[in-house]
Amino acid sequence: MTELELLGPRAFGEPCGSAQLKASAEDFQVDEVLDIARSGSGEHLWLWVEKRLLNTEEAARRLAKAAGVSLRQISYAGLKDRQALTRQWFSIHLPGQADPQLAAAESAELRILDRQRHSRKLQRGAHAANGFTIRLTALQADRLALEERLQTIAAQGVPNYFGLQRFGEQGNNLLGALDYAQRNELPIQRNLRSRLLSTGRSAIFNRVLAQRVHKQTWHTAQVGDVLAFTSSRSYFIAGAEECQDPRLAQLDVHPTGPFWGDGALVSQAQTRAQELQVAETWPHLCTWLERANLQQERRILRLPVRDLSWTFPAEDCLQVQFILPPGCFATVVLREMVELLSVTEAVHACEF
Repeated sequence: MTELELLGPRAFGEPCGSAQLKASAEDFQVDEVLDIARSGSGEHLWLWVEKRLLNTEEAARRLAKAAGVSLRQISYAGLKDRQALTRQWFSIHLPGQADPQLAAAESAELRILDRQRHSRKLQRGAHAANGFTIRLTALQADRLALEERLQTIAAQGVPNYFGLQRFGEQGNNLLGALDYAQRNELPIQRNLRSRLLSTGRSAIFNRVLAQRVHKQTWHTAQVGDVLAFTSSRSYFIAGAEECQDPRLAQLDVHPTGPFWGDGALVSQAQTRAQELQVAETWPHLCTWLERANLQQERRILRLPVRDLSWTFPAEDCLQVQFILPPGCFATVVLREMVELLSVTEAVHACEF
């Protein structure tokens, strides 16, 4: 499956050129932003961990083994990329136990930068945001056009697509979800079931968003929209007055799309009709998600890109920094700037 099939059209036209992403782990850095003050005491040990070339689950297994505890006693707020240099918090539940020796967990791929006690475990989704520092190398682009595009992204945000990572190589996760949905079965393995259900919901959301991008209504409110703040699960329905809310222009309030599940759509009027039209193209998938005890939820269609800044460390290199809400994908920001190439494609592009 192609990128266009899995995501959708770009908001601002063709990319300004091409570049390579993740030539090294250090080219893609992620820092978890957590607005939780640790108490300094309690039965949970919180660890600020730097990892490279490890995904979050692999790091959790290392920490559990070194601490001599079950993997169930390890908690984290969110999943981070494997092919990256990331810093994030983990917690270990240690009731009545002293701090364990964790040297065995450390290596060139994993370092523990800080450790603090707290009264509660780290909950999934507890982080406030993720900060990114990304270097795009083998850059072949019109710098003036690229800077104008960056300014547009800072002012307007980008479509909040789920990134290609969600769908697996060549869309295999989505193909798997569609296969199970057609057979009306759920995977027995818990991790696979969770992954395929999330993939199915993401695909429906992306298709709704793609339709709004095509109509250029992804960043504006229409009557019947479900509006939400950037980092809040609460929402309100847009009437004519709400469509003029100044917070829309300030990138504080956004239209939303469905994260599919059981229950009635809360959207109304034209928005509801558009969402149901998309759902009708995947009837088995929607029914499958509804029967999996998932509830209808909403996700913002527009992704605000906070504190966006950029430099050109070399003629063929762009470095960008920005902050995104949890659960959002840096790659969907980058694809609005340049076409992201593989190592082989990037080398070939630089030969011309």
